Amino acid sequence: MARRIVHQLVDDIDGTLLEVGEGETVHFSLNGVAYEIDLTNSHAAELRDALAPYIDAGRRATASGARAGAPRRRAARNSETGAIRAWAKEQGLKVSERGRIPADIVDAYNAAN
Repeated sequence: MARRIVHQLVDDIDGTLLEVGEGETVHFSLNGVAYEIDLTNSHAAELRDALAPYIDAGRRATASGARAGAPRRRAARNSETGAIRAWAKEQGLKVSERGRIPADIVDAYNAAN
């Protein structure tokens, strides 16, 4: 048996059922929150017209909000990492070979040494 899935857009403003080519999903963001809304072509144009003065006066930002080319910060490296892992294994504590060591294990190591 065949299955047919029909994807229909409904204008989120007035509930108009949109036929193919009569509308679109518009994506926008404000204050760091991304939104999408399904609109008829006329409502999409109204939204764009309403935002036009703000878009014209604004400036583009990167998606992450970080400066392009900004150096990435790396976590500070603990020079005792190997010793902490070895100590934890000797104590029968489960610790991975790579990655962050849980704070409770580091605290126990510091208390013991």
